[in-house]
Amino acid sequence: MNASFRIGVTGVNGQVGNAIQELSKQFPEVTWTFLDREEMDLSDTANIVAHFAANQYTHFISCAAYTAVDKAEQESELSDKINHRAAAEIATQCAQQNATLIHLSTDYVYHNGVDRPLLESDPTQPQGVYAQTKLLGDHVALANNPKTIILRTSWVYAPIGKNFVHTMLRLGQERESLRVVFDQVGTPTYAPHLAQAILDIIQSPVLQGAPEEWSGIYHYSNEGVTSWFDFAIAIFALAELDCQVFPITSAEYPTPAQRPTYSVLNKAKIKQRFDLSIPHWHTGLANCLQTISLTSSF
Repeated sequence: MNASFRIGVTGVNGQVGNAIQELSKQFPEVTWTFLDREEMDLSDTANIVAHFAANQYTHFISCAAYTAVDKAEQESELSDKINHRAAAEIATQCAQQNATLIHLSTDYVYHNGVDRPLLESDPTQPQGVYAQTKLLGDHVALANNPKTIILRTSWVYAPIGKNFVHTMLRLGQERESLRVVFDQVGTPTYAPHLAQAILDIIQSPVLQGAPEEWSGIYHYSNEGVTSWFDFAIAIFALAELDCQVFPITSAEYPTPAQRPTYSVLNKAKIKQRFDLSIPHWHTGLANCLQTISLTSSF
């Protein structure tokens, strides 16, 4: 990686931000700045402006977001500040520094009833505050900085943090059986694989071209397709936990915010544009459980 790169990363305590921090150790020649809520409060745009005034970047990776999907229904103002208005300000500041912005987004913005792998050009129809504010953030990031890449991803998990894998491992030890929805279909994304893809993109010679050749929206998830029900079964099988899983419908497990029933992402664009090779979700899950097992007994 180029020694002149100065890369900022928000959400260092989150799943993807933490994974990028781990990978950054392979590039000591780069000037890295990792930001948590104390260093950059995304609910305060003045704080964002002040930070950029004191720091210069060539690339900025925006991993932090308001991701409490159900809680967002009661905290719409805070969700909008972090997912929408902060994204607008970060993009503006990046544009002023001629910095490339990589902004993480979500499969939740689609929710359009399409039952084949989703394209970046497909219509969006966000349901709920979280999805709506994330989509607004995508729009303003693209509008405010011509050197912006939006990465929409799905079902992110990691060896750290609160996520489906950790929840299943905990419940699988506490209970003899669980009920898990089977009618929501998508693809799990292992955070370290997404982090590696982001760093591969930053190093890609494609970014040396004119922004109109590479900026825009891209999809990234691991390869393959599954349901939450089948994902849970795979977790228990690999972790060797004896917990029976019963399939239920989404209607049997109501939540304040509606989830997409089908959000498999078509990744042909990102693979072709940046020459990426994407691992299968089985590989990501195996890597995750192996990492967790080295630090705990589940």
